[in-house]
Amino acid sequence: MLLRTFIHNFRIIIMRRFTLLLVLCLTMATLAFSQDYDRFFTSGTMRIDYYHSGTKGEESFSVDRVYEEGPWPGSRVALVDTMNLGEYVGRVFDLQTGMLIYSRGYSAMFNEWQTTDEALAGVRHTFSESFRLPFPRNPVQVTLSRRDKHMVFQQLFSFTVNPNDPAGVVREYPQRQAKVVRLLNNGAPAKKVDFVILADGYTADEMAKFEADAKKYTGALFSTSPFKERKSDFNVSLVESESGQSGIDKPDKNIWKRTALGTTYNTFGSARYILTEDNKDLRDLAALAPYDFLIILCNDDRYGGGGIYQLYSTCYTKTDKPGLEWQMDYVFVHELGHSFGGLGDEYYSSQVSYTDFYAKGVEPWEPNITALLDPAKLKWRHLVKPGTPIPTPWEKAQYDSLERERAKLDRLAPDYYEKREPLYRAGRELLEHSEYRGLVGAFEGAGYVSEGLYRPSVDCRMFSLSLVGFDPVCTEALERMIDFYTK
Repeated sequence: MLLRTFIHNFRIIIMRRFTLLLVLCLTMATLAFSQDYDRFFTSGTMRIDYYHSGTKGEESFSVDRVYEEGPWPGSRVALVDTMNLGEYVGRVFDLQTGMLIYSRGYSAMFNEWQTTDEALAGVRHTFSESFRLPFPRNPVQVTLSRRDKHMVFQQLFSFTVNPNDPAGVVREYPQRQAKVVRLLNNGAPAKKVDFVILADGYTADEMAKFEADAKKYTGALFSTSPFKERKSDFNVSLVESESGQSGIDKPDKNIWKRTALGTTYNTFGSARYILTEDNKDLRDLAALAPYDFLIILCNDDRYGGGGIYQLYSTCYTKTDKPGLEWQMDYVFVHELGHSFGGLGDEYYSSQVSYTDFYAKGVEPWEPNITALLDPAKLKWRHLVKPGTPIPTPWEKAQYDSLERERAKLDRLAPDYYEKREPLYRAGRELLEHSEYRGLVGAFEGAGYVSEGLYRPSVDCRMFSLSLVGFDPVCTEALERMIDFYTK
């Protein structure tokens, strides 16, 4: 008995000392990062605009302009990305020492476009993109890398930037004029996640609606876990970017609008997918406020939105269907799951314009999708309850039967929602009474394909059109991102 007591007390002492040592190490690491920031960076922001061109299986880059923007809004501690998310990664090296001093993973419109029929046909396209970093004190080497088929980043482009070259950096970037409203202010930008919400398709007379829409959507966001519990870790600003006309483009209806940001439906041929290629206008307006992540509210009434990791998210803001206003809240939070958390789409039956978006036999980088190449190494196995079968059975055959009937409906027809309603209710009934509902497992059907990819839970905000919360795997990923920007 005495021996057991001694061993127990000894373990407690060791664990306490280990914990103290761990805290000391983290404190020293934080101090070292802070010192590195002051050593390598000023308080400003550098924005590198570049062109990303190519077609299926081919891509190239060329630098456009380098700008000095306002104060750096990001963390002065989390300089090197540890998230391992995104299709690409930008890295910044101090040219004199060779040290990696900054990096960020991200995805782009280009890599999505490469999976479309247009790219498969050999059509070439060019996108404007930007990479932002703390303004360096001395010359740096910037590299852009992309994942290969083994998910290993391979360098594609490299260039040097001399911040002290008066001809190499534009000090007076083309800043636009727009009113900025602080919607949520919880502290210094460097220690918070900073969202900037921009308006598109709102005229000068509709800015009161824009502010009301922004309040409505952020209310929906901060009513959803884990954002609800972490609200104090966020700042939210509005940029009242006025448009010449109300609404946004609907190319399939031959409707074209003069807007501030150029958002459009029918992106990549998908009627509900809203993105913009006007990257420079977007960045110039966003720079009016400190931001880590961008959100665009689109003043139009067709169900739609979009979200790309570390780029931006979009959401429609009007509906003429009484009782379906909740769908706008769903889209807003779902698309932020992509742009903020790097989460993948868990659904597989809705229409998309991609062909083989995920390569077969390759584990996706998204934290909430798996190819289940080795069930024993399931990447969220620490959240799986013992005894849960992997793969995890669910009512897939019945669900797919309902989805096939829904797919026969014209989504843009006036009576679409009336015809969809019984199918929708039947699908919700299946998910809400599934045997393994509420448990983490590996449920087949995800990432736009019915077979070969798996999601963590039978239902989640990233899977079904509903106000269901994020599943534990998605929640953990979102928490990790919040911590990265605020700890």
